[in-house]
Amino acid sequence: MLPTMPLVIRPSTPVDAEAIGAMAAEFQAYLRNLGDQTPFDWGAAKYRRDGFGENPAFQGLVAETDSGVAGYLLYHFGYDTDVGQRLVHIIDLYVREAARKQGLASALMQRVAEIGRAQGAEVLFWCVYHRNAGALRFYEKLGAKPVKDLHFMVLPIDASGMGA
Repeated sequence: MLPTMPLVIRPSTPVDAEAIGAMAAEFQAYLRNLGDQTPFDWGAAKYRRDGFGENPAFQGLVAETDSGVAGYLLYHFGYDTDVGQRLVHIIDLYVREAARKQGLASALMQRVAEIGRAQGAEVLFWCVYHRNAGALRFYEKLGAKPVKDLHFMVLPIDASGMGA
């Protein structure tokens, strides 16, 4: 779907911290309403701390309309040894409710695919909360398929048995 409003997709900058932090809070509230009990702890300060400097943990894009930043996508690069290919791991994709269904999310996905292709990536990879039916429908319309037979795992580095 092509955007129905003037739209600029650009790299995110530290100046976007407050807008991205506000949208992240909206996203977290949306997921919480769907039943996600993740203890969210991310916003403008961590965006600035972790997204910039000598060793950024991620890169970002924003979708900007006449009314300002209306969506964002954060990503980093990775590798899949099962198939031997570079990938782009999408960490977050969010578009404000008032700007949805106008092509912003599609434009963000298209731009990250272009960036990935330029860096030799062959696949986009991301997670979707299982109750987020709207996101699942959107991704399926893009042609995305669920990854079967895998479970995502998490273990704090300082967990028992993992200390120094």
